[in-house]
Formats: sequence, structure tokens, C-alpha cells
Amino acid sequence: MWTTPIISAAAAPAITLLTRDAPLVGCGCSPVLSHTSGIAAALPSSSSSFSSCRRELQKLGLQCRRLTSSTSAVCRSKSAPALSIGAGKKYVSGLESIKNGAQDHIRFSSGSRLSAPLGEFITLSRKQQQQQQKFPGRKTVVNCRMADEEALLSPSSISASELREREEQAREWAHQPRRIALFVEPSPFAYICGYKNRFQNFIRYLREMGDEVLIVTTHEGVPEEFCGAKVVGSWSFRCPLYTILPLSLALSPRIYNEVSNFKPDIIHASSPGVMVFGALIIAKLLSVPIVMSYHTHVPLYIPKYTFSWLVTPMWWIIRFLHRAADLTLVMSSALGKELKAAGAAAAEKIGIWSKGVDSESFHPRFRSHEMRVKLTKGQPAAPLIVHVGRLGAEKNLDFLRKVMEKIPEAHLAVVGDGPYRGELEKMLEGMKVTFTGMLQGEELSQAYASADVFITPSESETLGFVVLEAMASGIPVVCARAGGIIDIVNREGETGYLYTPGDLDDCVGKIKSLLASPELRMKIGSAAREEVENFDWRASTRQVRNEMYTSAIWFWRRKREQLSSRFSWWPMSTAPAPVTS
Repeated sequence: MWTTPIISAAAAPAITLLTRDAPLVGCGCSPVLSHTSGIAAALPSSSSSFSSCRRELQKLGLQCRRLTSSTSAVCRSKSAPALSIGAGKKYVSGLESIKNGAQDHIRFSSGSRLSAPLGEFITLSRKQQQQQQKFPGRKTVVNCRMADEEALLSPSSISASELREREEQAREWAHQPRRIALFVEPSPFAYICGYKNRFQNFIRYLREMGDEVLIVTTHEGVPEEFCGAKVVGSWSFRCPLYTILPLSLALSPRIYNEVSNFKPDIIHASSPGVMVFGALIIAKLLSVPIVMSYHTHVPLYIPKYTFSWLVTPMWWIIRFLHRAADLTLVMSSALGKELKAAGAAAAEKIGIWSKGVDSESFHPRFRSHEMRVKLTKGQPAAPLIVHVGRLGAEKNLDFLRKVMEKIPEAHLAVVGDGPYRGELEKMLEGMKVTFTGMLQGEELSQAYASADVFITPSESETLGFVVLEAMASGIPVVCARAGGIIDIVNREGETGYLYTPGDLDDCVGKIKSLLASPELRMKIGSAAREEVENFDWRASTRQVRNEMYTSAIWFWRRKREQLSSRFSWWPMSTAPAPVTS
């Protein structure tokens, strides 16, 4: 169910937030407002779940009721101390800490935090401040998944009637099967990268939900079908600047006919790349909504592989692509803010694709003495630090050498492969380091769980799946405070450690404190495991399918209607809602 988060910027020194998506039971959520304490909260929309949650809140002395779509556009509470949107079992305890005055920040459903002490205002843009002065009674509408340090939507961006219309469409379409064409580059079946698990699980659960899926990807090593979804390989070529990366335009007559005959309700393309251009052209030719998911922050990678002056043209390309999309999905709130600031997409057309991890495949039970012996070259008693990931120049891996020079007693296990491996091996020559190459399946699970500490020095991660996998394995993580990792380790010192990028002493100090204290490692590892148990691939897929795709279709239909009214002399039919018979 689509509801709108509200932040009150009225004269009273208080903050009120309604959010659509506290993932308590992995289903759609409706906002519920406690009028006795002024706390705005979000609870599941199903009657049974709502009743059970209300009973728990009543034990805290909180009286709750549902808000309808008409009242969700305007917050009627005059004041509220703060709101913490936790997940699972932590949701009620979060409200209790607010009631007791122990909470000093707002945590959004995406996991990001807004540093706003109680009684202070959220920073508004200059335009929003002017609107607040002109209309003092008006509330500021904010996209909950993007709300981080500023309001991203102006009050007039979407009207209450439009919100009701979108909510009705979401309710109508959520349970109807859809036909979804995915353009994924490079292949999630042959190319080892961070989004391989994301797309494979996404396809698996789309099929489980009854949707028809067509996958267009690079041709090397692709199966004929995956989980009942047809896979179409498009001829690919090697990227000149990164030769292990296959690229494809996917705009041949064969590909066009495959997609046209499939009759998709929506096209979803990974970005940036070459194939996204083909997907965009096909979407326009077929008059189909298009969603682009932004996975690799190429502007940060360009200086590592080629000329820095190419960063500006790359941003031109990104802006061209994502302004043409009906919705942009990002992996973290930080990346969404950067795209918005760069003018690549309007805030209302940016959504966060929730993280997910297979917490059964990555689990502390996979801790193995034999694997630890292998990773430490026969010295299992030595402190063991593990790094997992693709070995590329953009991953800031030379920082590992500086860390190991400061902790000579520790052993480093590097799991993964990539074009930078040879140079990294030379750099770490003579140190206590084991290179395992690519590990998969149970061996990878054992490598995570058998280590004492996980480290990643990368400052360019759009999400950081390896961090999620390490947390699911029950080991403490030490990561650079940058990119999407901030959304994962959102309770620093409790579920993991973040260090200031480039600050060697900060990083080494946190690693040493963990290596010196088994109790601290156990405490943080257990908290990290509990945190990621709330990140479920099925719930993530349902969110994209029911909420994000619905939004994209709604934006697409609204744009067509606006064009139709503007050019009434031109025949333009309004496409029906995407329903598969």
C-alpha cells in the first residue's frame, strides 16, 4: 500500500514522520499514529498483523489507529518527539526508547539515519523554506526511502489526489501477474560480480509470484532458461578499458522481435552500460514503461582506469539515461542523493532497491577449523582477517598493505579474483597473506565464518553485498565510511565498525580492538547477524514489484496523459493497466 512520509516543519520545535515501510513482517504497511504521545509509526496493513502490533504498543501505553489515504497526505499531529523505524523485533523496542526519551535520531526504513537531536528542525531546501514562509500550514512531503539530510520533494510535487490514485493502482495491480523484460549487463549467470545474487534471487522470486520474465543479457555462458524464465543472449564485445567486462547493445532485430513478441508490461534495465541504451530505445518503440537500476558508480571508477576528464562526459550520459527513465532504482540513500544532486533524476523518481542476503547460506555454523588452517597456511591460532570481493584497481586494495604493515602478527586471507590480483600479490609479497582465488558455495561460506574480522577498504560500493554476507556469517566488519556501506552498518559500534576513508590509524585501531577481545567480536558479530536476518530477498523483490514498478507505471501513464492533453490534435491512446490474461 502506498503511503507518503510527512515531515512537519511547523513552528513547534518537533519532528513528525510517517513512513510507508517498516519491515515488520515483510508485507505492505499502513501508517498508524499514536495521538497520546505524538509518535508517528508504521504497521502492517493486514488486519491480523495490525491487531497483534497494536496489542504490543498498547502495553507501552500507546493508542494507535489506522490512517486512510486521505489523511496520509496531511499529518494531524501537532508535535512528535522523534521516530525510529527499526526492523522485526526491534520495532517495538525502538518506540519504547523514544517514549523513554533515549532516542536522539530518526532512523528511516532504508536503514539510513538523520542526525537531528530532539527539538531541532530538519534542514529544508531554500525553495521549501520559501514555500513554508508563504504557506505556514503546509507540510513538506518527503520520499521516505530518500530522506537522509534534506527533504527531497517539494510540497507541490504530488497532490493528495494523485497519491490516492497511485495507492489505488498499487492495490489493484499488486496481485496481478505481470510480464517483465529484464536487460542485464553483464550476464548475472557468467560474470562474477556483486549483483549476480541480486538478479538471480530477483528473477527466482518474480517467478514464484507468478510473473512472466524475459531476460536479455550478454551471450557468453548464458543458459536457455532460469527458473522458468527465458534467457536471450545478445552478442557481446569486451570493454576496451576493462577487458574482462562483456558489453552488448542488444538492439538487433532478433532482440527487438523477442521483446516485442513477449509483450512486456514493463522493462527493467541495469545501468550504466551499453545495453541500457538498447533497452531504452526498445521501451520507447514499444511504448512501455522503463525502470533503470543503477548498480556501478562509474564516475568514481574512471580515474582508476583512464583519463579523469572523461568523468564529466560520463555524467552527461548518466543524466541523459536516467532522465528518460520512468523510475531510477539505487542501492543506497547516499547514491540516490548524489544522482539527485547531479540532476540525473528527480527525487520523486528515485527509489531504493532494498538489500537482501541469503542468511541460511551465510551462517556462523559454517565456521571450519580445516578452512581456517587453509586460510592461515597452517597457523590457525594466528589472528585471521579476511577480505572478499573482486580484485579491481577501483577497490582501493593497496590500503590492505598499509594495514598489514601495522598488524604484522595477523594473517590476511584474500578471497576473490580480478585484474588487479597480480599487482596486489606483488604488493603483499613477504607478508602473511593467502590468496584463495574465487570461492563459491560452502567453501565461500566457510571462508567468511572462519575468520575473526572482515575488512573492505573500498570507497566506491553502491551497496556492498560482501559486507552483508560477512555480517550474516557472524563476524565483525570494518569498512570505509563511504557509499552504500553506510546504509548497511547503520549502528556503528554495535553491528560493525566504520573508519574515516584514508585514515589508517582509525582503521587499524578498530581492527586491533576486535582482535584483542573475543567477547567484543562475539557481541558485534551476533548483533550483525541479528541485523541482517531482517534482509530477505523475497521481501526485497515484493517491494520492487509491488511498489517500485507500480510507481514507474503510474509516472509513465501520467506523462502520457500530460502529453496527450498538450498535443490533443495528435492521436495518442492511453494504455490500459498492465494486466496479463
